[in-house]
Amino acid sequence: MYPKFQEIKGGWLLYKSSGGWGSRKLTLIPPDESGYNAKNLKTATNGFKGVLYIAPLQIELDTTALPPESESLNEMPKEKCQRCGVSYPLLILTTHINTCVTSEDAEQTGDEAEQTNDDADQTSDEAEQTKQATCPICQKEMSLDVIEIHASFCMGDSIQPLELNMSMEEPSTSGVYVPLTYTAEPSNAAKATSMSHDWKIEPDKNKAASLYTKEIIRQHETGKSLLMTMDVRMDKEDQDRELVAFYKQNGIEWACPVKCKLQGDAAIGEGVTRHFFSTVIQRLQHGFNFNMGNTARTCLFEGEPGHLVPSSSQFLIESDLFLVAGRMIGHAFLHGGPRLAGVSQAIVHVLLGGSAETATVQIEDCPDHDIRETIKLLDGEAELSSEEYQAVLDLSLAWDLPGPTKENRKWLFERLLSHAVIGRRLRQLKQIRKGLKETRVWPLLSERKDVEIFLRENENSLTPSMLLQCICWPSDINVNDDDDDDDDEDCSLEDRCRISWYLRHFIETASSSDLKNLVKFWLGWEVPEGKMVVEVVNSEMPEFSQASRNKLQTTPKNQSRTS
Repeated sequence: MYPKFQEIKGGWLLYKSSGGWGSRKLTLIPPDESGYNAKNLKTATNGFKGVLYIAPLQIELDTTALPPESESLNEMPKEKCQRCGVSYPLLILTTHINTCVTSEDAEQTGDEAEQTNDDADQTSDEAEQTKQATCPICQKEMSLDVIEIHASFCMGDSIQPLELNMSMEEPSTSGVYVPLTYTAEPSNAAKATSMSHDWKIEPDKNKAASLYTKEIIRQHETGKSLLMTMDVRMDKEDQDRELVAFYKQNGIEWACPVKCKLQGDAAIGEGVTRHFFSTVIQRLQHGFNFNMGNTARTCLFEGEPGHLVPSSSQFLIESDLFLVAGRMIGHAFLHGGPRLAGVSQAIVHVLLGGSAETATVQIEDCPDHDIRETIKLLDGEAELSSEEYQAVLDLSLAWDLPGPTKENRKWLFERLLSHAVIGRRLRQLKQIRKGLKETRVWPLLSERKDVEIFLRENENSLTPSMLLQCICWPSDINVNDDDDDDDDEDCSLEDRCRISWYLRHFIETASSSDLKNLVKFWLGWEVPEGKMVVEVVNSEMPEFSQASRNKLQTTPKNQSRTS
């Protein structure tokens, strides 16, 4: 027995620990009428599993280390300290060696401290004697010892007090006096420091995220560019393997500039980069086109829309594919790309640092329908049949939980659901969190809890009003430049109005999926942004132009057949 337990008086109780997601909670084990016994403790701890905690009721345990001469340490193997000569048990000898101070060391340390204080006092006295000050009348510097006497009779000279800009004249080597001006403008370092904290106090969460990402990219704009290549002549499986191989690289600074190239395609510019990030998020959302784990598609997230959770496949975990997913999510977010949508809010809560105990888990978050149906048997107060009871009991024992009873029914329902959704995915969440940290977006997510890196399923839909407010039509004279006048003159006013009406009518009646396809053709990804300019020109087919701004060039040719 621990020696200090022998002196416990005033009663004590036993507690057991519960939880396992970074925060444990102690639960009281109530004693029987006759006190604690082996049967009571075995039932409460599921066969003596876990650790029991003893809590005195009226006194506080003394946790200081026992002295080396304590009788409780007599039978332990000891060894003598070669510095102080005292014998200590081997378990605590290592700690003692690091803190052992002999009497000679103490005297030497005291002498050194005294000498240091004397040197400091002497230095302070010398500095006090040599300290200079400026006379406020004549602007002459002199020692502090005489400045008070000097100020009593100083009548001033012809020298004028300094201006606020501290202008003065300094002789140059050529004999010509050059005026020097010292301004009070902050340095670039000070400006950068003040800018770096704007995102913390910005009330608008979207603007705060934009300020943070722009600052991170600005700090790494001189770094080595990341080259992302994809051969469009290859099949989808090989393209996805190249994509995963790129994000599996270690030691990469993901905030550096990104250059994307499509081999086998003449496309260049920012539109190619947007195509890459759009493809990355789409693969995370719907799966990669290669076979890993005997499946036609490799899905890192599974479940219903709006309730997606990381896959529980051990093969994907051991392949570090969730680390890849974290890098993809953070990299796209850092460069303003689309965001992963439809992830379970309970998963997002735990991923961003929340406790599993406080996460709101829904039954729809459980992707395995067999497990979901078994857990749903505990929802309510209907009596379980023998088959239903056995199904719940088998699942509970498999996850080290007690069998169902009338008293623990609700508690067991919550524990089973939490483990099915969160407990089985802690390693996946750890990998995703590591990937987010590597892309330097974690400080923003930890400081600004309102910033959403994962969109809700209903926020991922694109409505006509959201798209129309970003479009600049040909009639908007503010977007027409001089170099566009020639193109506009080629088309009559009637053609421009007819084409604009047709495009607007299509947008107002199209589904969310069709609108996303239109925006992806227009911008390169599904996120509408900035000014999306529409121009009517003579051409065979509609074209997208990334030169200088986002333009969609439509044609009046064959319009009668399409309308």
